[in-house]
Amino acid sequence: MRFLGDFEPGEGITCHRGLRILARTERGLEVGDVLCEATPRAMEMITEPTKGQIIRLLTADDQEAAGHLKEKERQEFDTCQRFIQQRQLQMALVDVEHLFGGERIVFYFLSEKRVDFRELVKDLAREFQTRIEMRQIGVRDEAKLLADYGDCGKPVCCNTHMTSMPPVSMRMAKLQKSTLDPSKISGRCGRLKCCLRFEQDVYEEFQQQLPQPGARILTRKGQGRVLAQEILARKVLVEFEDGRRIIVAADEILTPL
Repeated sequence: MRFLGDFEPGEGITCHRGLRILARTERGLEVGDVLCEATPRAMEMITEPTKGQIIRLLTADDQEAAGHLKEKERQEFDTCQRFIQQRQLQMALVDVEHLFGGERIVFYFLSEKRVDFRELVKDLAREFQTRIEMRQIGVRDEAKLLADYGDCGKPVCCNTHMTSMPPVSMRMAKLQKSTLDPSKISGRCGRLKCCLRFEQDVYEEFQQQLPQPGARILTRKGQGRVLAQEILARKVLVEFEDGRRIIVAADEILTPL
């Protein structure tokens, strides 16, 4: 799930961006990537950061072991899928995470309802002889785990730079004059695209600086009524008393009436 946090290097370990490391986390022994120094500014950007200790830089043997774990995860996925079908549980298995240290195996799944998976956990614990954790996730989390590229041709934001999943609403699409065709404003998760949220603050700020549709204003070209806003251009469409309709920039508006 791409957890972020503050990790203390062990004695004699020098870290820089891009290094792969082995760390003791709150969950167990895990492989991680060094991003940057944990400055106060960096930590302010992370919600609920995890903490831990960097054990060592990843060795060639560690990398080989991590590769073997990926093979095991595929087998564990198939085994869990088989148990789910046998018990006829209403859940869709999404991904499996086997911690490097073997402390636990985490199964991520989707379900529209609450699922009683206690017997499934017992089946998996008997099969793998380790701690089993079942985590129900949403469709946006599924995209964060599995999606690759978005409609823009770039890697999906939720699996690259985003550290949290901000709420996105249809009101944002309407304010930004986006098409309201669901197929064009929905991301890989099937929900509204997160990128609608990125510029929302700017749109709201610019909108507050413009007179609302229906307002009467005085410009250098005369008095008129605002019909519509061009928010990013910081202009409004004005209908004047003589029937003319003209685009007027915000700095040409003398005063509201």
